[in-house]
Amino acid sequence: MTKQSKSNPALRRAISKTGYSAMTLNGVIGAGIFGLPAVAAAKTGAFSPWLFVIAGILIFSVVLSFARASSMFRHTGGAILYANHAFGPFVGFQAGWLAYLGRVTSMGANANLLLTYASWFWSPLADDLNRWILMSIVIMGLTWLNVRGVRHSIGIIYIFTILKLLPLSLLVLFGMGHIDLQMLGGADFPEFGQLSEAVLIVLYAYVGFEGTVVAAGEGRNPRRDLPRAMINTILITGLIYVLVQIIATSSLPGLADSSTALADVAVVLLGPAGAALLTLGAVFSIGGNLQSTFLSAPRMTYALALDGSLPSWFAKVHHRYQTPHISLWIYGGLCLALALSGSFIWLAVMSTLARLLTYIVCIAALPRLEKTTEPVENQFRLPGGLLIPAIALILCIWLISYASVQAWMTCLAFMAVGTVLYILSRRMSKNSG
Repeated sequence: MTKQSKSNPALRRAISKTGYSAMTLNGVIGAGIFGLPAVAAAKTGAFSPWLFVIAGILIFSVVLSFARASSMFRHTGGAILYANHAFGPFVGFQAGWLAYLGRVTSMGANANLLLTYASWFWSPLADDLNRWILMSIVIMGLTWLNVRGVRHSIGIIYIFTILKLLPLSLLVLFGMGHIDLQMLGGADFPEFGQLSEAVLIVLYAYVGFEGTVVAAGEGRNPRRDLPRAMINTILITGLIYVLVQIIATSSLPGLADSSTALADVAVVLLGPAGAALLTLGAVFSIGGNLQSTFLSAPRMTYALALDGSLPSWFAKVHHRYQTPHISLWIYGGLCLALALSGSFIWLAVMSTLARLLTYIVCIAALPRLEKTTEPVENQFRLPGGLLIPAIALILCIWLISYASVQAWMTCLAFMAVGTVLYILSRRMSKNSG
């Protein structure tokens, strides 16, 4: 990566261990837990809580692999950095480009679901024009907030973390007495193909943790703090997801047909006031996820531009706020365009496929990283060496085989566009040098 100059200052290291934990929590707990319970129930009925268990085990193997990789670096880039170091700049670029696609499509999906839940309070949001206006205000407002500086962003994330966990905790607390263990134990196991497709969709509830490693260049001690933050957060998240799905399946017979599933569950458990609180929690939860995404995705194009894989203006840093402001505004614009044109389920599946491809590249990079990076004191290490990453790799390949042809074609087209940008940027960088 190129070095920063006085005319383009370095990013400020302001993120602590607590900050990384909050980023990971908000990156993972967002729209998924509010949008997928009904989808999971529609796919597999009473078996749906087990989908969250299966997806949680799968993603934990991937998280452990990322935790190991993150303990080797302290610079901005995440997947880009790992793939670049192991396979060279072109593969590093494609890993970052796919990760960026995953974040953009996720932002579009989550923004749509945020307004779906917000319409519970104000029905005119169901009207397309009002929806588009508010969506534009939300996304452009978050863009401006993140341009102003990372400290402002982390502060907002702390607030969102508290506001999202409170109503979910109340739902779990009041729903424990409604759990139907007989239903859970007697659920019919779905066909293998149906199970695979359902897990691919439910996995969207767990993705997002990888965005945290992108901001390593703004952390105080990322090699120590990032692995612990990701592992602890994904364990807590998995427990919450499984309990919420069990409670939702047990207490709401019409779960599969609900558009605001957890709000409807809250009506049964807590009454209208509880439903209002849960719906407000959904809005804050998804809002926190959107904010967390803004802290990671624009740093991908920033890192790619530093490496000469994208035009240099993506790497411009604001002299006053010390943030990659050009990358932030471009990301905000792309997210808004997708949010206005796409649906939640389609964008969620696209996001999951793009992320799984990124996971595969990063996991495959680990053997090379093990041989070529210098060990540091108290570095995170995996039990069994590369056994867990090997399992994670097999599981990811299994899941992407069940993605639709349309999703694959979209990903391949995006990679082709990225390849053209990469070639042009490399030529421009070489000529200017």
